[in-house]
Amino acid sequence: MMAPATHLAEYNFGTLRHGWDAPESAGFVAGLDLVNGIARSSAGFVWMDSDDAPGTDGAGEGDLLPEDRARMDEDSFASTLSVWQSAEALEHFVWNTVHRQFYGRKAEWYDAVGNGNLVLWWVREGARPSAAEGMARWRHRETHGDSDQAFGWKHLKDAQLWRTRNCAQVAAE
Repeated sequence: MMAPATHLAEYNFGTLRHGWDAPESAGFVAGLDLVNGIARSSAGFVWMDSDDAPGTDGAGEGDLLPEDRARMDEDSFASTLSVWQSAEALEHFVWNTVHRQFYGRKAEWYDAVGNGNLVLWWVREGARPSAAEGMARWRHRETHGDSDQAFGWKHLKDAQLWRTRNCAQVAAE
């Protein structure tokens, strides 16, 4: 019997330093459509969560810890949830497109505390995970470290761009 096909889910989040409407966040907010558009047109892109198309698989909102629900309800909370055909496809988008320029400026836009919140995990082909599942996976990684359940770039043996693009320290977190 063949193993089911898998894709790579990624969830990242943070708290904007100045909020969505602040002039200090204008560069970040103005670039969202560009960066998300490049993601959607990138080879290997499968799906991205948006307010009008919430994830349907995984943990429901009732499964969130109270502190995670409070964080996600903050006006300055920002997150991305997407699914990719492979680690290589996600890695290419993150480190070889304009996304890298925005990533390099994240300290301008995000609070240092709680910044760099990333989790990756394998999903069956066709899965559309929820932000609640992403938060639960992140929580699992924070508690147990990298595992097949939830991991960071370092856990992906074939992913190397995060090491060579001078982002290794931040990406390994």
